[in-house]
Amino acid sequence: MVRIDTFAREATRQGHDTMSEGLFNSAKEKVMNHRKAFGKRGTWLLGMCLAVMLAGAGCQTNPITGRSQILMTSVSEDMQLGAQAYQQVLADPRIKKSADPRETAPVQRVAARVIAAAKQSKYAAMAQQFQWEVTVIKNDKMVNASVLPGGKITVYTGLFPVAQTEAGLAAVLGHEVGHALARRGAERMSQKMVVNVVGDIAKIALGASGAKPALSQNAMAAFGLGTNVGVLLPFSRAHESEADYIGILLAAEAGYDPRESIRFWERMEKAPGGQAPLEFLSTHPSHGTRIKQLEKWMEEAMPIYQTKSAAPDSELPQIR
Repeated sequence: MVRIDTFAREATRQGHDTMSEGLFNSAKEKVMNHRKAFGKRGTWLLGMCLAVMLAGAGCQTNPITGRSQILMTSVSEDMQLGAQAYQQVLADPRIKKSADPRETAPVQRVAARVIAAAKQSKYAAMAQQFQWEVTVIKNDKMVNASVLPGGKITVYTGLFPVAQTEAGLAAVLGHEVGHALARRGAERMSQKMVVNVVGDIAKIALGASGAKPALSQNAMAAFGLGTNVGVLLPFSRAHESEADYIGILLAAEAGYDPRESIRFWERMEKAPGGQAPLEFLSTHPSHGTRIKQLEKWMEEAMPIYQTKSAAPDSELPQIR
């Protein structure tokens, strides 16, 4: 998937990093106050315990997958930032909104059905709270779609050749709506805040322990690599897989064949630039992993689809 990261950038611009700074300062004060009492090893353990406490402060459970999530912002805050980011995107002079009904009508039609499915899902309360908007952006080279927090949907016309049909588009929009409902942007921001706090506390503990400067620098370099590859990237892959799972359930509920998600990713793999980097160093699952997961989840999605009236599945307009 190719996503717009405007929400993450906007969230940072709006000052949410100050929350991380406040948590760190509080933790730092406690570490330094207990430095003499706990000794060298105790300082390190205290710092790590404080970091775990910070992480647990915003833990919630995803209602569909049951996965624990760290969320340190409210839904209303997410929606506000999403609306601001959406307006920022549309205000970009390089953005051209499509007014062609051949392009806008199928997108509106698919979005409406997926949104209706979301309002009947375990995320119903949040989906009904969202202020949904749909914009088709005329850019035939951009293979992209996004759903920002609060339900702000953008679809680029460059996605049409890969999606091919309304069912293919439903697979993409289901995935993107899944990200918004699961509050992926807020979770990623919260995870980075916690990782930053852990790293800063580790620096304090290493300094308090009297470690040699070279040793401290080497240890922190290793820590930085470890959190990136070992924590943040796997969490991001978990987000993508989770959105795939939620997406096919929403598409099936909306009356679209969920098997089209597999065909979509097969086409993505063959599309120019569609080859993914090594999965270990990627924020997304490999296409092969993704397809295998989707095939497994069909056992749950297909019975849902078979109980619904089939949605219109016309071909999307060809781009010139």
